Amino acid sequence: MSHRSLLFLTLSLPLLVQLSCWNTDKRGDNACRPSVEAAKPIAPKPPGSTLPVSNWKSPPKEILDVLHAPQLPWVWTSPTGQQLLLADPVLYPSLSEVGATMHELAGMRVNPRVNGYHERYGATAPRFVRVSDGKTIRLPLPASAQVLSVAWTADGERFALTVRHPDHLGLWVGSVKGTLQEIKPLAVNTLLGARVRWMPDQKRLLVHRIPRRGSPPAPPAIPAGPSILEGKGAKARSTYESRNLLKTAHDDALFDYYATSELVVVDPKTGKQKPIGAPSIYSKAVFSPDGKYLLVERLVGPWSHAVTWSRFAAKLEVWDEKGTLVAQVATLPLADQVPSHGVRTGPRNVMWRSTAPHTLYWVEALDGGNPVAKVPHRDRIMRLGAPFTQKPGEVFKARHRIRSWLGWWSADGSTLMIIQRERIRRWRYTWLLNVDKGTSRLWFGLNERDSYASPGYPVLRTLPNGRLVLRQKGDEIYFQGQRATRQGDRPFLDLRSMKTNAARRLFRGRADHYESFVAFAGDDSHFVLRSESAAEVPNYSLATLGGPVSASRGEATLTLIRKPITRFKDPTPQLRKIKKRLVRYTRKDGVPLSFQLFLPPDYKPGERLPTVLYAYPLEYSDPATAGQVRGSTQRFSRFYGASHLFFLLKGYAVLNNTTMPMIGDPETTYDTFVPQLVADAEAAVAKAVEIGVADPKRIGVIGHSHGGLMVANLLAHTDLFSAGIARSGSYNKTNQPFGFQSERRSLFKARDVYIQVSPTFFADKIKKPILIIHGKRDANPGTRTAQSEVFFEAVRGSGGTARLVLLPHESHGYRARESIEHVLWEQLRWFDRYVKGISRDRR
Repeated sequence: MSHRSLLFLTLSLPLLVQLSCWNTDKRGDNACRPSVEAAKPIAPKPPGSTLPVSNWKSPPKEILDVLHAPQLPWVWTSPTGQQLLLADPVLYPSLSEVGATMHELAGMRVNPRVNGYHERYGATAPRFVRVSDGKTIRLPLPASAQVLSVAWTADGERFALTVRHPDHLGLWVGSVKGTLQEIKPLAVNTLLGARVRWMPDQKRLLVHRIPRRGSPPAPPAIPAGPSILEGKGAKARSTYESRNLLKTAHDDALFDYYATSELVVVDPKTGKQKPIGAPSIYSKAVFSPDGKYLLVERLVGPWSHAVTWSRFAAKLEVWDEKGTLVAQVATLPLADQVPSHGVRTGPRNVMWRSTAPHTLYWVEALDGGNPVAKVPHRDRIMRLGAPFTQKPGEVFKARHRIRSWLGWWSADGSTLMIIQRERIRRWRYTWLLNVDKGTSRLWFGLNERDSYASPGYPVLRTLPNGRLVLRQKGDEIYFQGQRATRQGDRPFLDLRSMKTNAARRLFRGRADHYESFVAFAGDDSHFVLRSESAAEVPNYSLATLGGPVSASRGEATLTLIRKPITRFKDPTPQLRKIKKRLVRYTRKDGVPLSFQLFLPPDYKPGERLPTVLYAYPLEYSDPATAGQVRGSTQRFSRFYGASHLFFLLKGYAVLNNTTMPMIGDPETTYDTFVPQLVADAEAAVAKAVEIGVADPKRIGVIGHSHGGLMVANLLAHTDLFSAGIARSGSYNKTNQPFGFQSERRSLFKARDVYIQVSPTFFADKIKKPILIIHGKRDANPGTRTAQSEVFFEAVRGSGGTARLVLLPHESHGYRARESIEHVLWEQLRWFDRYVKGISRDRR
């Protein structure tokens, strides 16, 4: 059988594909075969069965013990901060669940069993923990049910849970006293971003309900015809608008079927469900703060096969509370010509003003949505009030694109905080607009990558009608954030003056811990604090601001009084033997860099170890921000998924979060991508060797997605590494001819750049072994699975050593238990063989 026939056959099998290739003679002719090593079967093979032997593998027990150790719970905080809702996450579903039938519909992957998102899993065993005394109350939810989301009343006393059941998404309503009941009969539709919301009266709920309907549209016995796309004089559009698109008339019918919902007002007290309007495909439905009007966005066909649902034609309407049309705000045409890094024209991000009874605000592009158009202003903010039939009024013109449009209103309702982004400088400007007086001023601006100077983001509070406003103390606004330092991230809580921009530091986490503000608990002097360290499991405390001011590193903060709320136990104490520290160094051109050095348990100082370098390249405008230290060695170590940190349990050192900055103008950064990448890696390896940890002959490199591209390029252009592991990568950027990452030039304007960053064109230079892993259903348009197949063939055909592992049913990241375990096995085996030097051929 020829190699191509074998490849076609193996890719067609409904099991894990593994292709291993190695050089067999000097001419570069290779042998390539599917792996047939002994495996752990998913299920016993029935007598007489013709099912193929399973190829699934598992890593050693010490790895599995950590992977499947009890998880720390998800935590939701009530609006008042008086209650914590805890639930245990479902992290690793079975492959049969991940591989269950799903439909790719207009940018979504839809699970037809529940009419929800495919691969969206929740958390089980919900319970309340009272902040004041730590008392726990368990909720009577069925064991098979998973909490997906929580909607609180403004007073934090009641809540609505969207719950995943085996055959539907249900609505459960309860109170913090422990009562809980499902609203029946009702199946919630969460597609198109729909979510359950409390009405302004905080007594009833607005829900997207699945209407009465028949069976799903049956597929045609034979295709109705070929799939056809046609273009004439069209403009380039973003690659990322091409994931999970509709392809056939049957897809169109399925989109109609699963995306259609009925708006209903649910009274939890009586269980009554009152429909509003007719069933339709609603992408937005929000009541005004006074509850008199309903803002609705409905998608209208015909459905495009070129873009996702967020770019479909739509009608924006205002209804009264009974569902009667009051006014049509806008008709949005199909947005299938949006330029790369651009926005659609017409009203976008339409929302109610939180501090007015019923006034709409939105943003509109003034540059045709084109980020490179030369115009004095890019965006403007518009306003429209009842009866919604007059011409909208202009509130503000923005020189740059308005980002972070979240409706950040001041407590008195007069001021709106917005953020503009200057693309070329990668700069963010925060403005304060007095919408009543018609005045505006720049509050502050900074490099968006400047983590040392980052002000964080504002803390919000909930009004009695459920709307959010900025949390203030006089003219000062509370801000929280991570705020990186040369020693790592140190989360904080500030009060920032709207008049002077001066910030008062109220809290900063201890230097030997990683501590962060979660939410205020009642008044402004109490808040929920999350605290962890390298040795202490994350737990929650009730913190009281007060006492004398303390100073640390020249910074004054208020002294905290702490009262424990939770007492979670360490699920993986064996990981506490791992040592971590921050290592700083410089690139040959003077750019400061760093990595987090992780050392395995029982490491002996002075011992040189096989080492794993993990990184993800990022773009920056200047060396100062590129070299800033991000992350923290004070975080509690907990390994998830196919993490590279599992190598620590097998005696490797790990260079974690190794900085790989690409510095330059956003228009030309990728002109020097490969040289900068090489310089970054050379500096990291040299430092790891200099400090006496890494054995220079035993260093491997691993990366995921853009990090996979990094791995392949480093193996092609350096001899620093013994082997590499590239996961879900993109290896030929000509497959994205109209831009990738921050690069917006087309292939036709920067042909050499596209080729130079694409390792497929340099596969003949890859002389060190490379393991290529990819999900067979990768939904990311920039990293389509075929790129790994072609790249593997290019390396193999050029005489290189490569192994291709395609994971059935998996997307860009990997979810199934079988997939995670197998990827860990592959990674350990590959580096043990080619980095550490331990052959497992006979194991």
